[in-house]
This record gives sequence, C-alpha cells and structure tokens, in this order.
Amino acid sequence: MPVTGELIRMMNYVDDIAATLRRIQAGFLTMTDEEKKRLAEYMRKADPNYMKMLDALEK
Repeated sequence: MPVTGELIRMMNYVDDIAATLRRIQAGFLTMTDEEKKRLAEYMRKADPNYMKMLDALEK
C-alpha cells in the first residue's frame, strides 16, 4: 500500500502527541493527587481529545 505525504504528516503529529504524553507522564510523578485529578479532568475536556479522535478514525 503506497503511503501519501499526508499520512506521513499525520503520523508525525501522532509521534509529537506521544512525546508530549511522555513529558506529562514524567511530570506527574511530582504532582499531588489533587493536581493529577485536575489535569485528568482538563485532558478529558480537551476537544478533540485523543480517544474521540480514535473513535472517529475507526468509524
């Protein structure tokens, strides 16, 4: 299956998202439980969020 430039660009975006999530993961080791909870709520409310995009791609 040939790969288009657009697909490669989108895959690079996913790599950027994964790098950002690794930074968040490393950073939450020093956060309080309350801070973690607030960050989780903030991430869940982000629009679009990662899970919504996966759902849209799989339809």
